[in-house]
Amino acid sequence: MVRSNGVKTETSALSDIEDPVIIEEELESVQDALEDPVTIEEEPESVQDVQDIDDILNSLKSLLSTVDKLQKIRQEVGDIKPLIGRMLDGELLAGDELEQLKIGVTGMNRLVRAYSDHQAALAKAQPARKLLDQVLK
Repeated sequence: MVRSNGVKTETSALSDIEDPVIIEEELESVQDALEDPVTIEEEPESVQDVQDIDDILNSLKSLLSTVDKLQKIRQEVGDIKPLIGRMLDGELLAGDELEQLKIGVTGMNRLVRAYSDHQAALAKAQPARKLLDQVLK
């Protein structure tokens, strides 16, 4: 009786390996599929839409922040217009009025920067109008 020792012969080992020509053809078809840009085109549009919406919402948040900051600085500066007018007219100010004027003029620098930031945020947030019209119809 003939017994098998479990070792495969050379011909049986080769029969287990796929035909190299078939493997090469499959590799070429996979490479062609990876190089084909058609399947990728539709996805970035939806990703772009989400990014646009996020940008619009972030610009609205930024605008709200600048409005809040502008209002706070306006309150801190107070009503120094009459004091500046009096100073420009040549009137000398003393005491509390002078201190109020010093604080007001220092705050004017911050107010001008806050106003500039507000105008930039306002311009950046304008695309939100179109989005709001579409969403809130």
